Amino acid sequence: MTDTAAIGTPLTVGMLWHSPNSGNLGVGALTLGNIALARRAAEAVGVTPRFELIGFADPGRAGYVAGPDIAVTEIDGRAMLPGGALWQALARCDAVLDIGGGDSFTDIYGAKRFAYLWISKLAARFLNKPLVFSPQTIGPFDKGWSRALASYILGRAHQVFARDPKSLAALGELAPDAPAALAADVAFALPYEKRDHGEGIHVGVNVSGLLFNGGYSGANEFGMEIDYPAFTRKLIAALLQRAEVRVHLVPHVLSDSLPRDDDYRVAEALKQEFPRVILAEKFAGPIEAKSYIAGLDMLVGGRMHACIAAHSSGVAVVPVAYSRKFAGLFEDLLGYPHLVPVTGLDTDDAVAFVLDAFERRPALAQDASRSREKVDALISGYVASLSDLFARSAP
Repeated sequence: MTDTAAIGTPLTVGMLWHSPNSGNLGVGALTLGNIALARRAAEAVGVTPRFELIGFADPGRAGYVAGPDIAVTEIDGRAMLPGGALWQALARCDAVLDIGGGDSFTDIYGAKRFAYLWISKLAARFLNKPLVFSPQTIGPFDKGWSRALASYILGRAHQVFARDPKSLAALGELAPDAPAALAADVAFALPYEKRDHGEGIHVGVNVSGLLFNGGYSGANEFGMEIDYPAFTRKLIAALLQRAEVRVHLVPHVLSDSLPRDDDYRVAEALKQEFPRVILAEKFAGPIEAKSYIAGLDMLVGGRMHACIAAHSSGVAVVPVAYSRKFAGLFEDLLGYPHLVPVTGLDTDDAVAFVLDAFERRPALAQDASRSREKVDALISGYVASLSDLFARSAP
């Protein structure tokens, strides 16, 4: 902490729907990235932030977001009740930054999760706390009741930041009077130290347990036309045929409680099938994961924040796009076209697409570097907005 911050006015910042220890390292990256940007914004206006992390925590998993100025309030059903722990934590805050888990403010995950997200936002406004939707995916909302409730709360926010143009457009239709702006995913601000993997060409394959197992239901709810397990196996086999290539399996979601969502279980099984691959260790947190990815020469990723880790550290990356958030970020926002699309390619064509990208790794890395200037500008705009809010919210 700088000398300026040390003498600044104290400010309590609520970090709603952030996590101190999520096994989904993308959620952890959002938490650490947003805290880093909030610190930057606070320093610019001479205030000293204290953070209240408010959200789900993974039972039994060690925390990787901690510090003397960070408190944690875990949310469950009881915490949501009036006067419960959620309300008590929000009452202590001077301003609230709501990340929505990145992409959870939608009705596609069911009514219960939507209710948790919506009630928490309503509580912040009921307590008269300035509510900022930190950069996130907005929607989709496919039901009339959820659209009405989302529109109501979005229109009462201090500021809503969409992390891609598709979300910004959806926001404009849903709540045209909401104070909206475009920003970049805060995980781009996650720090790292590049790891040295030694000689050879190191290609990471971030296998999504969710996609490998056919989605949450097993019924391919994402509508992928490729056979993702077959695509993964064929790609690994083709890469291993190249003598100079070292193939790394890089899990980015570690979930003991949701086996279908766990990348590591799938990676362990693939390691048995392909003994020559290198299975990355279970990362302690998102910084360790990004540092590992930064040392690769290329990453093929089924998890968006694994792909962001690659893109933001200068690594050629081929995302396997399975939802609007992928295309909205990489194609629409970043102008980065090197995605395996959800539709339009069969499995063999998708493998060929990735192998062609492998041969063009320098061009992919150059495209990533060009788009990072736009990321930096969008993040600077978000930080400036937070600075203005913090200056006006400090007690």
